[in-house]
Amino acid sequence: MIKKTTLIIGAGGVGRVVVHKCVQNADTFGSIVLASRTLSRCDAIKSELADANIQTRCVDADNTDELISLIEDIKADIVINVALPYQDLTIMDACIATQTPYLDTANYEHPDEAKFEYKLQWERDAAFKKAGIMGLLGSGFDPGVTNVFCAYAQKHYFDEIHTIDILDCNAGEHGYAFATNFNPEINLREVSANGRYWENGKWIETEPMEIKMLWDYPQVGEKDSYLLYHEEMESLVKHIKGLKRIRFFMTFGESYLRHMKCLENVGMLGIKEVEHKGVKIVPMEFLKTLLPDPSSLGKRTKGKTNIGIVAEGIKDGEKKKIYIYQVSDHEKCFEEVNSQAVSYTTGVPAMIGAKLMLEGKWSGDGVFNMEEFNPDIFMQELSAQGLPWQIKELEV
Repeated sequence: MIKKTTLIIGAGGVGRVVVHKCVQNADTFGSIVLASRTLSRCDAIKSELADANIQTRCVDADNTDELISLIEDIKADIVINVALPYQDLTIMDACIATQTPYLDTANYEHPDEAKFEYKLQWERDAAFKKAGIMGLLGSGFDPGVTNVFCAYAQKHYFDEIHTIDILDCNAGEHGYAFATNFNPEINLREVSANGRYWENGKWIETEPMEIKMLWDYPQVGEKDSYLLYHEEMESLVKHIKGLKRIRFFMTFGESYLRHMKCLENVGMLGIKEVEHKGVKIVPMEFLKTLLPDPSSLGKRTKGKTNIGIVAEGIKDGEKKKIYIYQVSDHEKCFEEVNSQAVSYTTGVPAMIGAKLMLEGKWSGDGVFNMEEFNPDIFMQELSAQGLPWQIKELEV
């Protein structure tokens, strides 16, 4: 058996999880190269797995030429991108140039515009086909597992799915007055943007946090859940048969919302440069330096996450409604991989997507979203790799 070389780009909380889980599946992933702009972060993760076959490298993920040189030097068999979404395109272009399969967990965001969409990544489909390689987009939890949940529901439970609600609850407590569970720039841009959902063939925009519902999350309890726009909806409207409406809801505590609104009101969520004492700064980037590093939250976070989908539609002429969800415990995740559940639930699916690609179980030339492949083998891997899921039938 020829040993593989797996390149992981990004050494934050999710990168830590991906490295740990790839080491647990070393027969598939072979030798691991962990690369980031900050080599010390890579070395810190490597030190947690002293007996594993891990190399660390420094790379600027904004520089396609540097990425190409690294990929060629180590002869990577796959690139797992868990860097910033701003860097998706440069990494994809390096994979095209080197004919190396690619995977990420979140779609591209422009650093100077609070907007995220798949357009520029989908436009690289022809280049991936020409290079004879596969690109798998959004292999995190949401997007990612939620897409697979939808595909699984479509395959096994419905003739047509009419409505989908994606429900994301993080009931973890870290003890800080205000902190974000993943990159603050990405998190705050996402949450403070206008909401958007798809209904009857068109997108409907809402004010931020305008639509709220109370949902009873298993093992967590009732939580206020707010409508946001989230990227997996953009691909799911293309691939789920008969869909008439899809929405995304996320839970937020009152303290988080109060702090965020105050920061927004005074301009701290701005992404355009301002001048301060003769120096140009971006308010959001400055705020990031003041907030706790999300990768440091693991040892202090307690509680659970619950992420899933509620799908309603028709099966054999009868109305049907199901709830597929996954519950993770922050402390158990930290005990296993030194990261809290938000990083864990993103990093494990990234590893699973890459595993299925390396094993040839998910394959093809071009750029793909998660719901385009057989969901059954992914769902089996979820249970085997630490993310067991459940299905409940609900009253229609």
